[in-house]
Amino acid sequence: MKVTPTAIADVLLMEPRVFGDARGFFYESFNARAFAAATGLDVTFVQDNHSKSTHGVLRGLHYQVQHPQGKLVRVVAGEVFDVAVDIRPHSPTYGKWVGEILSANNQRQLWVPPGLAHGFLVLSESAEFLYKTTDYYAPEFERCIAWDDPDLQIRWPLNGLSPAVSPKDALGQSFANL
Repeated sequence: MKVTPTAIADVLLMEPRVFGDARGFFYESFNARAFAAATGLDVTFVQDNHSKSTHGVLRGLHYQVQHPQGKLVRVVAGEVFDVAVDIRPHSPTYGKWVGEILSANNQRQLWVPPGLAHGFLVLSESAEFLYKTTDYYAPEFERCIAWDDPDLQIRWPLNGLSPAVSPKDALGQSFANL
């Protein structure tokens, strides 16, 4: 597995070894020993999530104020622009964001550690997004930052598109009010 730190050092772009031939391909999407060896992290995942969204859907920027979740995210159908925002107050990259294209074709994964906000925009006709979490979903602690927050200046590849957001995400708070 190839692991590349991003501009937020704790956010890691992961590229598994893919074995392919004319019949198709095989890769380990997660192996605890390989993950620990490649990242130096010993994580326990407690929940797997799977979502399907259509073109132009933007989900996020989500985080939990208690029981923060580390997430190992990947796309198994389609393509997304995946974003992590550092909202850890004492972090040297507080208020910074990173974005990566994740797709079924490139088979990349992103490790988003606990304490960061996360979201994605579907670039393909549809996308199926899978993620493992290090803590359980706790709706009473879930919060959302506005995807278009002017302080964050995330460069979503919208190309003139108005993204489709949920009613809950449309009420996302400003980064300044965290």
